[in-house]
Amino acid sequence: MLSHLIDIENWREIGATLSRNKTRTFLTAFGIFWGTAMLAMLMGGASGLRGMLMRNFDGFATNMGGCFANRTTKAYHGFNKGMQWRLDDRDVDFTRRACPVLDLSTKMTFEMGTIKYGTKSTARQVLGVEGDYFKVQLPVIDAGRVINASDDAQIKKVAVIGRNVAAELFGQEEAVGQYIAVNGVYFKVVGVVGQTSEASIGGKMDDSVILPSTTLRRAYNKGIEIDGFIYTAKPGHTPKEIEPIIRKAATTNHPLDPDDTNAIAFMDISENFKMVENLFTGISLLAFFVGIGTLLAGIIGIGNIMWIIVKERTQEIGIRRAIGAKPRNIIAQILSESMTLTAIAGLAGISFAVLVLTVAEKLTYDPALGSAHFQLSFAKAVWIMAVFLILGTAAGIIPAIKAMRIKPIEALNDK
Repeated sequence: MLSHLIDIENWREIGATLSRNKTRTFLTAFGIFWGTAMLAMLMGGASGLRGMLMRNFDGFATNMGGCFANRTTKAYHGFNKGMQWRLDDRDVDFTRRACPVLDLSTKMTFEMGTIKYGTKSTARQVLGVEGDYFKVQLPVIDAGRVINASDDAQIKKVAVIGRNVAAELFGQEEAVGQYIAVNGVYFKVVGVVGQTSEASIGGKMDDSVILPSTTLRRAYNKGIEIDGFIYTAKPGHTPKEIEPIIRKAATTNHPLDPDDTNAIAFMDISENFKMVENLFTGISLLAFFVGIGTLLAGIIGIGNIMWIIVKERTQEIGIRRAIGAKPRNIIAQILSESMTLTAIAGLAGISFAVLVLTVAEKLTYDPALGSAHFQLSFAKAVWIMAVFLILGTAAGIIPAIKAMRIKPIEALNDK
């Protein structure tokens, strides 16, 4: 077989054999070409579609959970159902002490505010958060810094503003170091931030004013109450494991029926991400099976054309056997023709798929969100090509065995 691969005369013979019926060879090669291209485009396309969705969550913790107070649905200890209650510092402190799987966490308080600088003003969402907020959702820092644990502990009157807020209030002027009034209370701007993802917690950073949690609550007389609690679980754990601890804290600190499961609203982003992963696993499997089906159609075409070629060359093969050609030489000849057709058409198909994916990548590129990764990795391309070569060679085995079994005397009498 190896000698056939380096024999120039053998390659000339392969070319002559395949070119005898150009239409038939072209149609078979096109089947292989399209099967390879389809499989490659489907695999690269599935990766790109996943990338387009996931880049909207860029910088967003995938194992994040959160909880918020709901109205009660059961009467308890003299309180009627429908009572409005609020989470507070006691619930958060209890959870942080009692939950070993808790990783990052931040209290959240919301306030609508009128933001003023000089003669300019704008109405924006104001968030009160702790330092971990910027670890749960990574910001893009345009200038200055973000709020840290020291700001919250010392109740500093500092603010981080979104890039859109900065543009509206300051224009081309440097925002960091200036003072803004938020509902009449002045805060020093220490940072300007934005975000690349579309997902957000409590509002997009670009359009928000963010204060230390303790500062916001003291400035606007909110006491120890908070609007929400956001957290992540340690690696190997899920936010679902944290929920019983929060529920215990709430029922300990507030007049809530322990069986009132609707009194606390939980969210678990990890479940959503798991659903997305399962969805794209399904899409990838579907793409794989559709591609394999198309691939097999092309391989069957190879088997058919090789069978026809053997039938047409019965006398030629008989003469070769009569003058001393060994069975392995006949098999090598037929298999090399099959491999050649598969390799040329397969490489063309992969090249075409890469071209299409490159165009899709350029069309979907977003300067802010980045690449969607409509790409076919080199390893996948090699895998696809290897599968095609193996199956293409296998498709030629039965015709090759038939050719080997042709008896010289029968072949010479064949018409």
